[in-house]
Amino acid sequence: MKEWDSETAFHQFYNLTYDRLFRIAYYYVHRDEWAQEIVLDVFLKLWNQRNTLPEVRSIEDYCFILTKNASLNYLEKELRHESRVEHTIPEVASQTITPEELMISEELFARYVKALDRLPERCREVFIRIREEKQSYAEVAEALDISIKTVDAQLQKATKKLKEVIMSTK
Repeated sequence: MKEWDSETAFHQFYNLTYDRLFRIAYYYVHRDEWAQEIVLDVFLKLWNQRNTLPEVRSIEDYCFILTKNASLNYLEKELRHESRVEHTIPEVASQTITPEELMISEELFARYVKALDRLPERCREVFIRIREEKQSYAEVAEALDISIKTVDAQLQKATKKLKEVIMSTK
């Protein structure tokens, strides 16, 4: 993107990574609208920083970190706003997560996202619709114009491949 200063290159990068970054943001904020806004902010930041991107060793890891940080910042801002509106102080969670547990959780999630990206398109789409969007087999079959048996086969294939990839990266 820096060499070409190209909107076309950026657009291609956007198309390749939007879904993945959206899933990362959604993992943290659990709201579609917020996740969309966060990812668009991340892409705006990437575009504005395109001249310094070659200094980044792994654009994939950089985008993951940008999205994670933007999500956490957005969530903190929204929670502060909600607590001001309600005039209450949020309660401290009775169960605190240690930094080590948080790091392990984030590493596992990063592996999951990378493994999901490696799936064939149809497998990934079926898996996301059923496991993340909580659609039924029948809804997925109808939306993708495939049989319920094909949905089941694709889900099993996706699950098997995800387990293999996640377990092999330990």
